[in-house]
Amino acid sequence: MVGKALVAASAKPIILSLLLGREEYGYRIIQRVKELSGGEMAWSNKMLYPVLHRMQKDGLLVSRWRISEEGRLRRFYAVTEKGRRELDGERRQWRSVAAALAKLWKPLPSLD
Repeated sequence: MVGKALVAASAKPIILSLLLGREEYGYRIIQRVKELSGGEMAWSNKMLYPVLHRMQKDGLLVSRWRISEEGRLRRFYAVTEKGRRELDGERRQWRSVAAALAKLWKPLPSLD
């Protein structure tokens, strides 16, 4: 299971990436994260909705009410142009972190 700190740090780029080019509602976002992580990231409503609301307040997302495929009224979220720019910056930062970790996590030399 992924720790709380890493879940919190990765929530914004994950949400922006999931919503890039499509609208989605909260429960479906939670399910997609679980699927994509092989069950390692189990987000909850309690975790997700404050993040969505903060991202909307920051102008990264917009939302609208509409009927889902299941026939239920749901709030769908979509990425704004500001959100696209934010995702570009997030990608650069996460690539830098991943590159640094890849260098550090090379196979260890044998102690024999």
